[in-house]
Amino acid sequence: MILDLLFFVIGVILILGGANYLTDGAAFISYKLGLSSLAVGLTVVAFGTSMPEFVVSFTSAIKGNADIAVGNVVGSNIFNILAILGITALIKPLVVSRTTLRNEIPLMLLGFVLLGIMSLDHIFDPETSSINVISRTDSMALFCFFLVFMSYILTIARKHQAESDVPPTKNHPLWLALLFIIGGLAALIFGGNLFVDSVSNLARSFGVSEAFIALTLVAGGTSLPELATSIVAARKGHVDMAIGNVVGSCLFNVFFVLGLTGIIRPISAQGITIIDLSTMIFSGFLLYIFTAFFGMRTIKRIEGALLFMFFIGYFIYLGINI
Repeated sequence: MILDLLFFVIGVILILGGANYLTDGAAFISYKLGLSSLAVGLTVVAFGTSMPEFVVSFTSAIKGNADIAVGNVVGSNIFNILAILGITALIKPLVVSRTTLRNEIPLMLLGFVLLGIMSLDHIFDPETSSINVISRTDSMALFCFFLVFMSYILTIARKHQAESDVPPTKNHPLWLALLFIIGGLAALIFGGNLFVDSVSNLARSFGVSEAFIALTLVAGGTSLPELATSIVAARKGHVDMAIGNVVGSCLFNVFFVLGLTGIIRPISAQGITIIDLSTMIFSGFLLYIFTAFFGMRTIKRIEGALLFMFFIGYFIYLGINI
């Protein structure tokens, strides 16, 4: 118990410290290479902070705990939008760029809907014996979308200069900025693993079910890097990076994490309910509605509070029904 508490504290410190260094390094490189913070947030930062989800989902699928693999991704996407953007917007209103609203968020919604269909129907693979299996065919389709997304990002990255971004506070050498990114990512991944393991052990000590751990603590724990990075980025004025990190992480979770994992081994989604998938899809549409219609491309504090309230409601639902 005491050792788990110690690992919990160390994990939190590593996550917060790693997020700080990752943000500094990524922000400086975006200026050095002529890239926007949005492009960096959608690629380098989003990929790095999604590594815990990939490690957990890949390991779970290989070990035969496929429900954890899908539950981790679905839960992480819900946590990313409702909790992370909700909390970040409460700290500082988030202005969403036209590019993100026009391209990245709709692509994210497409990924959510595809995941919902693939998790509940065998239309993409008629030979499967269960309607709740993400087959290799499904996963290959998801991974193809990931390749298309990466091609799109790499194409526009050099075309968008950081016109309105806040300049870096320190002029680091390029090698030091790269070291910040590598060290920050390492701290995030290692800290995330420590956090998940320690929280899981503590939860079991208090008699919390394994299913509840998989859908909440594991998903929330692997999303802590996104939470820390988005909050730090927003506080430092890199709002595009905060938004890009969350949207990019959701895209990576669906298209890369489940795509690559499912290609290696088909993933069962038996433990994921229509409520879980509907909540994920609803959260994506809610983000689009808030930014496209109500917020004039801004997630205001009141909207951040609503997002977080929906997350609390979903968390209570899981606690009652698991």
